[in-house]
Amino acid sequence: MTVVLAHGLGGSTDLPIPFTYALIGASWALTVSFVVLAFAWRTPKLDPDSPGHRLPGWVTRFADAPITRNVLAAFGLVFAVWVALAAFFGPSESSENALPGVFYVLLWVGLVAVSLAFGPVWRVLSPVRTLHRSVCAVIGRSPTEGTARYRNSWGYWPAVAGLFAFVWLELASGDPGSVAAVRTWLLVYVVVTTVGAFTCGERWCERGDPFEVYSTLASRLSPLSRDRHDGRIVLRNPLDHLGSMPVRAGSVALMATLLGSTAFDSFSAFPWWARLVDGIGSPIGATLARTAGLLAFIGFVGVSFWVASRAAGGLRPEQRAALPGLLSHSLIPIIIGYVFAHYLTYLVEKGQATVILLADPMGRGWNPLGLGDAEVWYVLSEHPAATASIKVLCVLAGHVLGVIAAHDKSVRVLPRGHQLTGQLALLFTMVTYTFGGLYLLFGG
Repeated sequence: MTVVLAHGLGGSTDLPIPFTYALIGASWALTVSFVVLAFAWRTPKLDPDSPGHRLPGWVTRFADAPITRNVLAAFGLVFAVWVALAAFFGPSESSENALPGVFYVLLWVGLVAVSLAFGPVWRVLSPVRTLHRSVCAVIGRSPTEGTARYRNSWGYWPAVAGLFAFVWLELASGDPGSVAAVRTWLLVYVVVTTVGAFTCGERWCERGDPFEVYSTLASRLSPLSRDRHDGRIVLRNPLDHLGSMPVRAGSVALMATLLGSTAFDSFSAFPWWARLVDGIGSPIGATLARTAGLLAFIGFVGVSFWVASRAAGGLRPEQRAALPGLLSHSLIPIIIGYVFAHYLTYLVEKGQATVILLADPMGRGWNPLGLGDAEVWYVLSEHPAATASIKVLCVLAGHVLGVIAAHDKSVRVLPRGHQLTGQLALLFTMVTYTFGGLYLLFGG
């Protein structure tokens, strides 16, 4: 049993959606978009300060109990050490080593799924956070403190750089599935994040750790959140929670990196692009071509959203300049929907294969979990029609939620006389993203 990672994640290359499904999804996306714009509410309905439905007090007490937090933190640390065994002592062949699967499947896609269900779990599971808190407890320093201040002007930019480094390794580097390449990336990540945490305190983790920022971003669509006044866990409309995302420097770049890179992953599966890159001959030239393509997709998403969100009249220059950041949260549902549409098969099937490999991280015949004879259940590959339907629904749901979030925020921030016309450019841009995503999933 092996895990084959052609370029990190294979995405849509295994189960492209049929053209009919793509056409139906695109038609619905277009129809729903204009229905929302023409007939939706004329005043804001989504409330980031909504109290939601308060869950029983024991839920919050259990989640916040030191033993719960410590057990989860210990699990994250032990899991990191277990993966390190595969990284440093496991088989050199990526098909026999669990490290690439942990990195590209469990961490990149699984983290989104868990955060969507339970909230920003990386805050608790992060081994770097656990190490930082432990050392601070020993030396008697608050984890929030550091030797330097995290500047507000930095915003999400360190996390954007980390996320771009991840997608570059997966999609543009010469050998992304290499155990050595993934090991080196993770070593640099641990060093940079640890130094950042001890220098700037936990604010670095909140804004500069790419995985924590990614987890927190996904958690904005979780039905579970915290009451802003007493911290109690509540059930809340995810769109209410979505609007509470802070606007910081790099917000648009963060969304563009995530959405653009996933789109490029689909695009890179097109045969003509693969032939073009392979025909270059030089490994360095091929890497440069893939890097240029990745930057082009990220740049297109970022520039098109920035231009479209500013295309509203009746605003002062400073108000217009703030619009891209204020509306950037509306891309989160589109990102999450496309991530699941693109990587769902890998999460379910390659995730199983990765767990089986993890049972024997050093490839020495260990079987402590009784998984030695386990086999992957290819449940999605065996039902392509159902899988295609799920993919289209993920893209469509993400689009609809994104349009609703953008519409509500536009009604809130645009002048009354420009609330309809001021949304047209952004609506067209979101429809373009959805049409493009469906086409890439079909064409790949």
